[in-house]
Amino acid sequence: MKQLTKAEEDIMHVLWQLKKANVKQIIEELPEPKPAYNTVSTIVRILESKGFVDYEKKGKGHIYFPLLEKHEYSNQSINKLVDNYFQGSFKSMVSFFMKKNDIKLNELESILKEINKKE
Repeated sequence: MKQLTKAEEDIMHVLWQLKKANVKQIIEELPEPKPAYNTVSTIVRILESKGFVDYEKKGKGHIYFPLLEKHEYSNQSINKLVDNYFQGSFKSMVSFFMKKNDIKLNELESILKEINKKE
């Protein structure tokens, strides 16, 4: 699966939130300064060519919708992060984040409880 650029990811977050939207609706949800209509339209077409979004015709325009769920992309992105920066070891990744972000013991215990619920 292809990676998204920052701009593409911003658009995908809007589509994941709205489920379906035209370019104007996407722009309304983006933070200031708002990008130009043509810019967003181009990015959406790129997302379509990458297989992340599709559209349905509505009058003279298009209504875009995501083909990939947010959790699917998140999972793929995290796995790529672990593979590229932590030699495929989730243990190394967790250890790194604990050291760099000063995670408290009670936070770690809470995380472990959540993991144990899943098992």
